[in-house]
Amino acid sequence: MYETKTLREKIKLFTIILFPILITQIGMYGMNFFDTIMAGKAGPDQLAGVAIGSSIWVPVFTGLNGILMAISPIVAQLKGAKKDEEISYSVKQGIYLSVLLAGVIGTIGLFLLDPILSLLDIAPTVRYVAKYYLITLGIGIVPLFVFNILRSFVDALGQTKISMMVILMALPVNILFNYMFIFGRLGAPELGGVGAGVASALTYWVSLFIIILVTHKLHPLSVYRIFQSWISPDVKEWRTQLKIGVPIGFAIFFETSIFAAVTFFMTAYDTNTIAAHQAAINFASLLYMVPLSIAFTLTIAVGFEVGAERQKEAKTYSYLGIILAVSMSLLAGLILYLFDDTIAQLYSTDDTVIELTKNFIIYAIFFQLSDGFGAPLQGILRGYKDVNITLVMAFISYWGIGLPSGYLLANYTDFGPYGYWLSLTIGLTAGAITLLIRMLIIQRKKLHAH
Repeated sequence: MYETKTLREKIKLFTIILFPILITQIGMYGMNFFDTIMAGKAGPDQLAGVAIGSSIWVPVFTGLNGILMAISPIVAQLKGAKKDEEISYSVKQGIYLSVLLAGVIGTIGLFLLDPILSLLDIAPTVRYVAKYYLITLGIGIVPLFVFNILRSFVDALGQTKISMMVILMALPVNILFNYMFIFGRLGAPELGGVGAGVASALTYWVSLFIIILVTHKLHPLSVYRIFQSWISPDVKEWRTQLKIGVPIGFAIFFETSIFAAVTFFMTAYDTNTIAAHQAAINFASLLYMVPLSIAFTLTIAVGFEVGAERQKEAKTYSYLGIILAVSMSLLAGLILYLFDDTIAQLYSTDDTVIELTKNFIIYAIFFQLSDGFGAPLQGILRGYKDVNITLVMAFISYWGIGLPSGYLLANYTDFGPYGYWLSLTIGLTAGAITLLIRMLIIQRKKLHAH
């Protein structure tokens, strides 16, 4: 990051930071994307098992990763304030914290996995795939969390191309491991959907190894000496990071968990409906990487300008990001509408699953637009380190308004399973409106104080 004077300079810098983040996010999501597609080719029961497993894992991972994302606005604001000497200390403490959180969640998972799966009315084969997909995925929790701390550090410095290159190196490794362990190729055992968990865990270890090497060797990252002169854990610094990170994590958890809750409600329907739901949500989530990447870029840009006390520039970046995200979401909706049949055929050869997937995709168009407006607002508020109110708003919007409306629509109208998808749009729209109001209040306060 560096200071910009004109709108053209801001657009150029924003694009330079955004594009690698977008490629990185698509690459990271690509691992889940290929898990789902390749598991689907092994059969509807394998796809349904991976769907259930992913629906449990994704909210947990994204929520905890949200806690670790505190390092991004911290580093961005320190960089903007020219306090480079404090950056290394914060990142090292973040690594300690990430290992601790990974250990805690892994231990809790061992005790809660069976009770959670027993609540679901699913076929024994689907339950088996979901359980062992999650267990094998757990092998990669520690490297995944440490990787995300290092990636947030790298991105917050504006070195987003480096993260992009690491993920682009890791993605083909993930596809190769999927090919080996799902279908039993190249001497590996044939594990079906469970093999997708093995593939992802191994890929997390490879990704961590690459980013450690890059951070240690490559300028300007090597200047911060992240893996030299190790220091003792500092609980006070952990508290500082958790104070910012926990509200971010829970806000993200409330959003992603509503998608998981919808998948759980889908278990009341047949395996084909579960498979179709997962296929449609998987592709819609791939398109969501665009507004999500814009949100990450906004956290860096706004955090940098706020740290440097340039409030007008922070506001300019905010509106630049919102306009871009909404425009791209309109384009995403058009893609879903025009290519629904092609998209559905990516996931299954079963005619029933294909038709059901196309129906779900129509509903996905609407929540794409809500996400395109809400995601950048979350990124902006993280840049301001304004996270507590966002947490409350997320809970009310998604769980107080969205999910109950979905239950009513699915069970007391003719919408059936599609009622839950309508609830996603309702919850996301409510969240976006409240976040916009909060952003306007924060910006007005900052400008008047300045």
